[in-house]
Amino acid sequence: MSATSGESELTLQSVGEFEIITRIREITNAQAQDLPKPIVDSGDDSAVIAMSKEDLVVSVDLFVEGRHFKTDWATALEIGRRCAAAAMSDICAMGTAPTSILVGLAAPADTSVAFIRELTTGLAHEAAGAGARVVGGDLSSADSIVVSVTAIGSMKPKDVVTRSGAQVGDVVAIHGRLGMAAAGLRVLQRGLRSPRVLVDAYRYPEIDYSAGVRARTAGAKAMADVSDGLVADLGHIAAASGVTIDIESASLPVPEALTSAASAFGADPLAWILTGGDDHALAAVFPSNTELPQGFVAIGIVREQADDLVLVDSEPAPSEGGFSHFG
Repeated sequence: MSATSGESELTLQSVGEFEIITRIREITNAQAQDLPKPIVDSGDDSAVIAMSKEDLVVSVDLFVEGRHFKTDWATALEIGRRCAAAAMSDICAMGTAPTSILVGLAAPADTSVAFIRELTTGLAHEAAGAGARVVGGDLSSADSIVVSVTAIGSMKPKDVVTRSGAQVGDVVAIHGRLGMAAAGLRVLQRGLRSPRVLVDAYRYPEIDYSAGVRARTAGAKAMADVSDGLVADLGHIAAASGVTIDIESASLPVPEALTSAASAFGADPLAWILTGGDDHALAAVFPSNTELPQGFVAIGIVREQADDLVLVDSEPAPSEGGFSHFG
């Protein structure tokens, strides 16, 4: 949904909080018109979501302008998609799928209404693609744009897949892209806008929101969203499970676009794959005799706990790279 006539000239200050909220609700309701409605939708003090005999699965992510996104690198629509996708991928990593998201938005008073419309459209569009809808949120002023997305799902307690279930001999598998967003970031940092496939990978991830459910159904014993880098996030599984994970580098998929970009920049594509974040692939650990679900590729094995949480070809994994908020 594009900006309506005149919205580029309007700002948050000139329109006011409640008019913006009304416009946001129009966008989110339009994107989710074919999805089940909550008992109480946005517009009240809280949303009320119907629950059966299941537990809520909730995750929140915060995105700060200049830290997590730049408005001269991505459109408002792309930023919205990225924020929603990153939050909802954490729900998938528990073995379920998101059903709802809540959005907190803070922005300078001179932010255009057109920007808010496009951002909201991106959030609602990505949520709808996952089978979720925006059910509420909050709006405030700030010196820069800040987006908070709380993703919500539900599942039976016995079905939850955590990071702590990996055991020696299990197979480690991955679903989704690795290293593409890191390469796209390098391209943008160089002032370039192509290869487009890499730049787009950084602007917003491509996520199969059914992958977590398929992995759980196939018998996954531990999972993690790869947001900070493969080595870093497999390290979280290893630490929680009391094991070491050994990655087989020859098993890691290396797209041609990644190889070409690495050659152009004098970089190692494997470094991007191992330590690059923001692709939001899904890492899962399965019993050794499991037939991997569609889209999953085996990349390693779980070993007895050693000095290093993660190995690559039985050698210590690179310690540099990976995302750190305060690094």
